[in-house]
Amino acid sequence: MKVALFGGTGFVGGYLVNTLLAAGHEPSVLIRPGSEDKLTSREKCRVTAGDISSVDAIEATLDGCDAFIYNIGILKAFPRKGITFEKLHFDGVRRVVNAAQKQNVRRVLLMSANGVKSPGTPYQDTKFRAEKLVQQSGLEWTIFRPSVIFGDSNGLQEITNQLYRDLVKPPIPAVAFHNGWNPKGNGVVMSPVHIQDVADAFVRSLSDADTVGKTYVLGGPDVLTWEEMVQHVAAAAGRSKWMLPMPVGLMRFGATLFDWLPFFPATRDQLTMLAEGNTADSADLEMLINRPPTAFVPENLSYLS
Repeated sequence: MKVALFGGTGFVGGYLVNTLLAAGHEPSVLIRPGSEDKLTSREKCRVTAGDISSVDAIEATLDGCDAFIYNIGILKAFPRKGITFEKLHFDGVRRVVNAAQKQNVRRVLLMSANGVKSPGTPYQDTKFRAEKLVQQSGLEWTIFRPSVIFGDSNGLQEITNQLYRDLVKPPIPAVAFHNGWNPKGNGVVMSPVHIQDVADAFVRSLSDADTVGKTYVLGGPDVLTWEEMVQHVAAAAGRSKWMLPMPVGLMRFGATLFDWLPFFPATRDQLTMLAEGNTADSADLEMLINRPPTAFVPENLSYLS
């Protein structure tokens, strides 16, 4: 199957490319000029240079394809650089859907996120509206809502590398986020899901008619607190770490004052979503990949060592 991929050079995109190729598919990837070297297995892909704002580049990427995957996403907006949630999460989807309808590319897989809603943060709101647009497009859609994704990122932004760099490596106590002022029983919780499991779920659903018209929440096999995740990362890196309880609300107040600074570790919206938690049942994922999902445990984080 010839599959157009929008968002193929980042952490998740690299795994999608390799998994598509391993399954015998032919990826057609839209690449921003200057980012060609970020594409894995470039010689095996059809590459179109351009931006998601270019209808011509989108149509060229879709040309002759049987399906498309929309995987473009950001965690932080930089409006002065033209990098916004609206532009990349919603407007980009709208342009690709319009082009796919025009070219009769019927199959679409959309990367969304667990917990999206409207109204919500700009991240949540734009992804939720993109879901609604796809659902109303008349195309054969499948939507995926993963929890926080982990795995060997080869240096790209990813949760375990970020936890190691920002919390485990520095010679100071790491913060253990919790809701409210009492840390007992109020820890921030997540269901980390492995990147290869997510990529397999996408690729296996491409030709599975039973997945059409369905939204899947993808979670790993465990519900972990922020503190447990940090300790697992520390153990994988051969370290031990003291933890300092920190109310998310207090950190969010700091972000209100300083998140405009490039070096501030989190935005107000990211902390708002962190406080909401990010848990998901693993049943959908296990059904899609036909195996037990990969657990977030030190032995599966060996790439950190």
